[in-house]
Amino acid sequence: MDIEERVDACGLDCPLPLLKAKQALNKLEPGLILEVVCNDPGSMRDFAAFAKQSGNELLGQEESAGEYKHWLRKA
Repeated sequence: MDIEERVDACGLDCPLPLLKAKQALNKLEPGLILEVVCNDPGSMRDFAAFAKQSGNELLGQEESAGEYKHWLRKA
């Protein structure tokens, strides 16, 4: 997967990881991929809902050792 931009939101509580992701997505061209890394367990649910509401594609999510990664393709 070709990641165009990465956002490190570790240490930030909800809703800040999502807000940082929105800001980054606004700068991307359609079709490009954003990776967001955070340590907020609620982010798994939040990013799934955000993708559905915003029309962006949630390509995947992963949790490892308390770190959560999300990949979104801009619509």
